[in-house]
Amino acid sequence: MPATRAVPLRLDAALPYLLIAAAIIGLLSSFALTYDKIQLLQDPSYRPSCNINPILSCVSVMKTEQASFLGVPNTIFGLIAFSMLLAFGALLAGGAQVNRLIWLGAQVAATIGVFFMHHLFFQGVFVINAICPWCFLVWMITIPTFLHITLRNLRHGVIRLPARLSGLSIFVQKHHVDILVLWYCVILGLILQHFWYFWTSLI
Repeated sequence: MPATRAVPLRLDAALPYLLIAAAIIGLLSSFALTYDKIQLLQDPSYRPSCNINPILSCVSVMKTEQASFLGVPNTIFGLIAFSMLLAFGALLAGGAQVNRLIWLGAQVAATIGVFFMHHLFFQGVFVINAICPWCFLVWMITIPTFLHITLRNLRHGVIRLPARLSGLSIFVQKHHVDILVLWYCVILGLILQHFWYFWTSLI
C-alpha cells in the first residue's frame, strides 16, 4: 500500500479510539468538578483536592460567573457533551457507518467546543487569574478532538474547501502533529508568561 494512502487510513482507524480516550478524560474531569461544585454548595468551607496553590485552584474558578452558562454549571454541559462523544467514538470503533450529516453535526459540536474552550481559557488565565486543573485537562483534550474530526472531514469531503484552498488541506493533513504541538506550545507559553511572577516565586 502506498505511504500516501497508508497514513490517512491509519488516522481513520485511530480516530474512534482518540475520541473514546478524550471522552473518558472529559467525563472524569466533568464528574470531579460536578462533585466538587455540589460539595462546595453544601459546605462553603469545602476545599477540593484540585486546590493546589493560588494559581492552580478549582474553587477560584467555580465561584465565578464564568463557571456557568445561562445559569447551568459548565460541568453539566461537559457531562452531556463527553457522554455523546463517548457514544460516538464507541459506534465508530464498532464499525458503524456514519453518514455525512452526522459527521457535519460532529464538526459543529467540535467547533463550538473548541471556541468555548478558548473562551474559558482566556477568562481563566487573563480575567480570573486562576486555572482549574480539571478544566485544563478538558482544554487539552478538546483541541485534538476538534483537530482530528476536522482532518477526517476534510479527507472524506464532508468539509468541501474551494479549489484554491486545496493546498491548505494538504498542508494540514501532512503537518497535523506539528500543528497540535504548536497549539499546545502557544497555550502553555501564554500560561507560563502570564503567571511568570508566581512560577519564579517558587524557585
